Amino acid sequence: MFIEPHRQPESKGWIEVICGSMFSGKTEELIRRLKRAQIAHQKVEIFKPAIDKRYDEYDIVSHDDKRIHSTPVDNAYNILLLTSEVDVVGIDEAQFFDNTLSDVVEQLAAKGIRVIAAGLDMDFTGKPFGAIPALLAKAEYITKLHAICMQCGDIANFSFRRAKVEDQILLGEKDVYEPRCRACFHKP
Repeated sequence: MFIEPHRQPESKGWIEVICGSMFSGKTEELIRRLKRAQIAHQKVEIFKPAIDKRYDEYDIVSHDDKRIHSTPVDNAYNILLLTSEVDVVGIDEAQFFDNTLSDVVEQLAAKGIRVIAAGLDMDFTGKPFGAIPALLAKAEYITKLHAICMQCGDIANFSFRRAKVEDQILLGEKDVYEPRCRACFHKP
């Protein structure tokens, strides 16, 4: 019997993480993968943190207005309660969940579910952000996306916060954040 090298024989579940800076296309890529699963007639459930109401209270919306309906949740364990007989689970803005998200996606994958999580891998100070580092450690597939530096045009890996607010979580768009390369991010 031939077994694909990326799958375990007893389970078809796995974890995919899409990460990168602001404006790198993480949500757009998440939506693309989830819509392909829907086209393939797979049962898909999609979640986002309830605090993220920037574009829509329920839909996951990319910066270029691509959208897909989701369920807002207050904590990661609610995702377990709301998934039954599902093939694929999508999670946007994963960095806003606490580290219990790692346990939740691990349980889902163990049940044979494909889990796709997207989020910022670093906060505005350039430090690892929320649940993403733990997800990266457990993921079978990792996609790191880059934006374009708004200062020099190189690839951007950092999310520079233009607003002088020190809270780690500050929801915003181009008025608050801009993508920057390493050199431009660290300029005084």
